[in-house]
Amino acid sequence: MRIRRLAHDVVEGDLTPMIDMAFQLIAFFMLVINFSDAEQDQRVTLPASELAQPPEAPYEQPLTVHLTADGSYIHGGRQLPGIEALRSALLREKQIIELHASRSLDDVTVIIRADENAKTGDVQQIIQTCQELQFQRFALRGKQSEATTIGD
Repeated sequence: MRIRRLAHDVVEGDLTPMIDMAFQLIAFFMLVINFSDAEQDQRVTLPASELAQPPEAPYEQPLTVHLTADGSYIHGGRQLPGIEALRSALLREKQIIELHASRSLDDVTVIIRADENAKTGDVQQIIQTCQELQFQRFALRGKQSEATTIGD
């Protein structure tokens, strides 16, 4: 009786389908994730402050208003020429919010992103306009700066 010796080759699984699936998932999440373009605008350079801190929790209903260095306003990706145009845009937002029974103006936080060279009076004017339209919650954005210590 003759015994045959079988060669035991190492069997490896084909990883190509798994790699393809991983790339498809990455592409899917890149398309689905909301990068919030309305939240950031390159035309606005935020002022640096030692007191600036990220919010503890995300805002329920954020409404972002940008103020550029030249005093123009940006809302919803559109540049608005003056405070009256901003008032009209905010009034539309208010009407849309009031139409939805599940949302109220108390849940909305107006996020003001003012350029570091913008006038303080313009920021106050935005807040006053929002208060006239019955928005009550506000957040000012800035970028965190390094705390300087005495003797540096």
